Amino acid sequence: MLNRWENSIVLAPMSKGSNLPFRRLCCEFGATVTVSEMIFASSLAQGKRKDQALLRRSPLEKCFGVQLLTNRPEELSACLPIIEASGADFVDLNCGCPVTEMTERGMGAQLLDRLTRLEKLLEVLEKEAHIPFTVKLRAGYKAGHVNIQTTARMAQEHGACAIAVHGRTREQRYTGTADWNVVKQAVESVNIPVIGNGDILTWYEAQDRLNLSGATGLMIGRGALIKPWIFQELREKTDLDLTPQERIAIYLRLTNYMLEHFGDDAHGQRTVSSFLFWHFDLFNRYRYLPYDQYYEASLQHPLIQTRLNNIYDGPPLEVALAGYGKSFRQDMANLFVKCAAEKHPQVWLENELLPLAQKLMENYRRQAEEKAAEKALKEAQKQAQPSSSGLPFNEPIADSLPNS
Repeated sequence: MLNRWENSIVLAPMSKGSNLPFRRLCCEFGATVTVSEMIFASSLAQGKRKDQALLRRSPLEKCFGVQLLTNRPEELSACLPIIEASGADFVDLNCGCPVTEMTERGMGAQLLDRLTRLEKLLEVLEKEAHIPFTVKLRAGYKAGHVNIQTTARMAQEHGACAIAVHGRTREQRYTGTADWNVVKQAVESVNIPVIGNGDILTWYEAQDRLNLSGATGLMIGRGALIKPWIFQELREKTDLDLTPQERIAIYLRLTNYMLEHFGDDAHGQRTVSSFLFWHFDLFNRYRYLPYDQYYEASLQHPLIQTRLNNIYDGPPLEVALAGYGKSFRQDMANLFVKCAAEKHPQVWLENELLPLAQKLMENYRRQAEEKAAEKALKEAQKQAQPSSSGLPFNEPIADSLPNS
């Protein structure tokens, strides 16, 4: 299993994001390890079909793990045989989810603040797991309580084959900047592979983080959701400048994989449309970030956390792919599903996107004009206000004084 982690590029476990069709797509671009969506151990232990379906894997997933969310040893114990029977290569314990709904129930990142409970879960994995297990960790629960060295050692002592470390506390959630010195601390604390996670959007940022931390491999989350081809960029250490047509082809490929997985009947198409609606809220954040133009900026602040200019004008398809707004994203999702389900050629989809792009550009222009008019009105009102002396700004003071 150790060889699987050496120089690995892992697709992070993400609720909704790590669906099987998306994992399949990422494997085609070079993801070497994949993990299921987060699964509630309580639901899986009860045999709920929805959760059992999350155990499925694509033939392309050569190293596939199942992530469990729980704080109950008995639930974890009940799930292990189910996961092993599914053929998973490893099981991952979630100690990193920062969502309040989960932490209030004592799960996810809350375990970083309840080490006795965490140790009981690790004991179950150590004694009962017949496949390797990993642990997903964060820096700690909150600022001033960074305990990554302690939790990393606990995982190793109980037999974890690897750990993944996100360089933020639970308190930070996904705000601020991921601290890769935290990953470095974990690396220096244990002898098992440490997979670094947090704020990777380009190959050159990845290389800098690896050099800093000494991590065995990388785990990519939001970066993959923005551009699934990031795995190829990382492997080849290059910037892929994909045309709108090339990106449309990738998103259309994902749509076909989703229809194959969820079904191409009416219910399946609605499911696929809902997933694409969600995915387009991240696909639309893609910007080409070549090394020679953005490397210096990346040293100041992670590019994934940097506000880049919206695309309001330019080639219509480029504008369409960068479009935002719920209504627009739903229209995009529906068009992709229609194109794939009815087996139209890609050029049909591109032609259908043009009116959407045109409408989007008109909306942008109108918004810009409204903002300009509002700004001009405020300036005019400011100029019309009386000065502190009670006299209009444009009236010379000398001419207003009475004769002496």
